[in-house]
Amino acid sequence: MKSSVLARKVAAFGASTFVLAGLVAGLVSSPAQAATASSATAGAAAAKTKAKVSVSTPKVSERDYVGACPVSVTFSATVKVSSKAKTTLAYRWLHGDGSKSKVKTVKVKGTKSVKVTEKVTFKGDVKGWQALQVLGPRTVTSKKSYFSVNCMKLEGTRDDVRVSARAWASPSHYVGSCDPGKRIHFAGRITVNRPAWVRYRWVVNGDVVDYGKVKVWDSRKVYAGITARHSQRGSAVLQILSPDREYSNRAYYKVWCKDYTPPAPAVKVSASDLVTATNHDGCKVSAHANINLNRAADVRWVWSVNGQAVEQGSRYFGSGTKNVSLSQRALHGAAKNGGKITLSVYGPNNSDSITQSYAACDEPKPEPSYEVSGASVSASENTCPSGTLSGSATVTGKNGFKGQAVWTYEGTHLGSANIGDGSTTVSFSQNFNELTKDGVAELKIFDPSGKLLKAVPASFQAPCKA
Repeated sequence: MKSSVLARKVAAFGASTFVLAGLVAGLVSSPAQAATASSATAGAAAAKTKAKVSVSTPKVSERDYVGACPVSVTFSATVKVSSKAKTTLAYRWLHGDGSKSKVKTVKVKGTKSVKVTEKVTFKGDVKGWQALQVLGPRTVTSKKSYFSVNCMKLEGTRDDVRVSARAWASPSHYVGSCDPGKRIHFAGRITVNRPAWVRYRWVVNGDVVDYGKVKVWDSRKVYAGITARHSQRGSAVLQILSPDREYSNRAYYKVWCKDYTPPAPAVKVSASDLVTATNHDGCKVSAHANINLNRAADVRWVWSVNGQAVEQGSRYFGSGTKNVSLSQRALHGAAKNGGKITLSVYGPNNSDSITQSYAACDEPKPEPSYEVSGASVSASENTCPSGTLSGSATVTGKNGFKGQAVWTYEGTHLGSANIGDGSTTVSFSQNFNELTKDGVAELKIFDPSGKLLKAVPASFQAPCKA
């Protein structure tokens, strides 16, 4: 298979088809294979007029694989040979990228069905086909079987996360009319040893019928269903794709359709009692509402915030009223000012919606603050050693700030003013009998309780030096 894998890798990088064909042919056709093929062809020619050969369309173990890679995919087909004499069955596998497997042979006598297989391991994404070509005793090529491999990078995979699954059918045995609305429902329980995101899919009788991704904290149920329009039996398997690859038990079911009766009244679905809630801590919104059904059916619902779909779900509900919730989500931009939440519900025969406004979230108020600018003090001579000390400053309050600004010099109160929102000028002019040394006056800011918030110094030079 080395040649086949090499050819597939080259094809994946977009090499020319004609160049690939020549490369693969050179790699896979060894002298020994050529001799085997030649011998098989000769044997086929000898029995060509007598032997009959038919080949089935190959089956694929993983027709549409989604999960971790590398993954091994097995292809199998059945060749039926009818011949009165001994003959040699020679065959090989044809790959969608132009490569071929080695020629293999099997001795057969009389009428015999031979099952042949090929196992291929893929390490990356692949979309292609395989076919079985019989070279002798007659040349017959099967139909192509298409397959795909989608290698997913598992999110949040941890070695210590263990996942298990169990499935069951409801009902597992049914006898009665198979009207168009009759469904066999499958329920599964996913269990984890620690919270994890789990990817899963439902496979019913070999076909994928549903898939999804859910957050599982301890255990969680997931659902799927099929419409039973004729008598049948089969099984469903809940496959876990990540963070570990596991399979549930087979949930077997059996349906026997008999005594058809007219269809029951059409299912009617409606939405009611929508309630919204705004969480002002973090500016988030959530909601819950009721879905009403007159009889059991599959229902899908969609939550929208200001016209944009944000969350959806689907489930089989019995008749009556079921409550569904919109998980809490953060608001951004204009949505913070309020808006509308809508729940839309869809049943087999009709749909409905309900809309409710939600309150704007209160933005946190900024803290009160202040700024001091232009604080200065100067001294002037009267008749030495007496003089006059003058000063001024501007205090600007913001966001509801309240307080008081006071000028002082060596314990002497010089002047004050009350401070609020906006700019306030705090000034003074004070005579001193003796002003013979340089000094520093202070502008002190107090809150309404008298607590000192800040002291701003302003120095001056004495007009009369001692």
